[in-house]
Amino acid sequence: MPRSFLTDAMWAKLEPLLPPERGGMGRSRHPNRPMVEAILWRHRTGAPWRDLPEEFGPWTSVYTRFEAWTKRGVWQRILEFLRKEADLEWVMLDGTILRAHQYSAGKRGGSGTRRSDDLGVDARPRSI
Repeated sequence: MPRSFLTDAMWAKLEPLLPPERGGMGRSRHPNRPMVEAILWRHRTGAPWRDLPEEFGPWTSVYTRFEAWTKRGVWQRILEFLRKEADLEWVMLDGTILRAHQYSAGKRGGSGTRRSDDLGVDARPRSI
């Protein structure tokens, strides 16, 4: 699949949260996975819907599916699932890996203080 973002493991978790690919009556719908890939591509790039690459199919089909799923709460359900399944271990910051810049201690040039003219501030009082 061109421009794929989702791995098979990711798709296996996501697929049960989506509506069935086959609609009720009428013609069959486009498969969900390319539609999700197209929606993710569009939101990842920030491109307008009309600039969706042709390999994803007609942009109107992708936009219609996105809007329908939004109205039905599909995206909300997906986000709730992802929030519960989040692996936040990598988000943890440890003080042993953080370093402060030398200026964070308020020292500059060894003097220990900063003059107002060093900061580009006019120290004269002003009236309104």
